[in-house]
Amino acid sequence: MKVERLAIEAVILVTPPRFQDNRGFFSETYNVDRMRDAGITEPFVQDNQSLSRQKGVIRGLHCQLAPYAQGKLVRCTKGAIWDVAVDARTGSPTYGKWVAAELSEENWSQLWIPPGFLHGFCTLTEDAEVQYKCTGLYNKASERAVIWNSKELAIDWPVTLEDAVLSEKDLEAPEFSAAKGWFHL
Repeated sequence: MKVERLAIEAVILVTPPRFQDNRGFFSETYNVDRMRDAGITEPFVQDNQSLSRQKGVIRGLHCQLAPYAQGKLVRCTKGAIWDVAVDARTGSPTYGKWVAAELSEENWSQLWIPPGFLHGFCTLTEDAEVQYKCTGLYNKASERAVIWNSKELAIDWPVTLEDAVLSEKDLEAPEFSAAKGWFHL
């Protein structure tokens, strides 16, 4: 398995090998020992899957507060997405910084986003299917969001304001300054 630390060291890009032949391929997408060796040590308790029919769909920036904070291991099994992690841990030297990676059915990469980070993605293709493992169970009262195009974050999204497709809830999310104190290092 290929392991790459991004500019924010806590966020890890992992790419499991695919073994191909004339029938197709096989890949071990999760192995607790290999993930532990890569630095991903938290147990997963919930799997989620989404399908976005349009290119330019933005989902995020989302998180859940403690005690329901979630780490996420995200992969795109159909199409392609641009996946973003924002450090929301007060006291972190990378607080308010973001990293992103393209995840696709072609590159087979997965992004580890630890608890204390905001997470969002933009679909780069139609019919993008995303699957992710979570370290915490969903809890509606603990969910929080920051507006995807927060001026305070200056994320370089691969979609224009006019072409972005968002839910009403995500359109009403506050600026990043609202996240101060949600998590601590």
